[in-house]
Amino acid sequence: TGKQCPHVSISGADFIRFVSFRTIYHNITGETPFCQDTIPWSVALSDGSVLRSLIVDLCLLALFITQHSLLAWSPVKQALQSVLGPLNRTAYCFTTALALQVLIRLWQPVTNAPCLWSVRDPPWSVWFPLLCFILHFLCWAIICSILMIFDYPELLGIKQVYYDCLSLGDPLLHKPSGARRLLSHYRHPVCVELAVVLWLLPSLSLDRLLLAGTLSAYLAAAHSLDKHDLAYVCGQMSSRMQIFAEPHGSGAAEHEDGNYKEK
Repeated sequence: TGKQCPHVSISGADFIRFVSFRTIYHNITGETPFCQDTIPWSVALSDGSVLRSLIVDLCLLALFITQHSLLAWSPVKQALQSVLGPLNRTAYCFTTALALQVLIRLWQPVTNAPCLWSVRDPPWSVWFPLLCFILHFLCWAIICSILMIFDYPELLGIKQVYYDCLSLGDPLLHKPSGARRLLSHYRHPVCVELAVVLWLLPSLSLDRLLLAGTLSAYLAAAHSLDKHDLAYVCGQMSSRMQIFAEPHGSGAAEHEDGNYKEK
């Protein structure tokens, strides 16, 4: 299981480079533009190379979405659980990383079509990519922080194997019922930040529109939060704020007293 973590980390770094910083760095350095604004839309949409690139990209997105959804489908998940046992979640993360690598390495940029938008007039041609870089960096920092808070070892499947070795059962069963319900509806709590990363760019090409639109629609359709989940999150936030608002000495004394009573 330990061998799976580098693959997931490498795919994460490649995905960040592919989604965010490759496009922004390209705009800052002033390299060959992704788009050709001099080409009319009527000519671009009838160009065979443009259509082929879009079809390839759409197939790659369909491959990723199929893998991500099929292995999470309850009948398939139960069948794999009976075969793989505690390695089921690790296998899911590994195949996700593999699907991402295929998407990233085979992705076809559309360069023979105009951009939907492009910031090229000075001084915004320099300042706006820099602003995008800062906001993207903050979004990825928030995403990494949220993943850590949401039990990163359990998301990767490491905790399942560790608990199985200790005969502790499924780690999800040790979480409160509200948390299990929230995770079943909201397994990837990074929708807003990922939407910013997907759409906030100095220039938006056709292939980027396909990527951002498809992943945004998939994220929106994959979650089913309700008022019970909202009530649980608000309750957890309220309890955390009360802990931070308590005087340090008082909180420590109560914590020690609680430990003494528990013993």
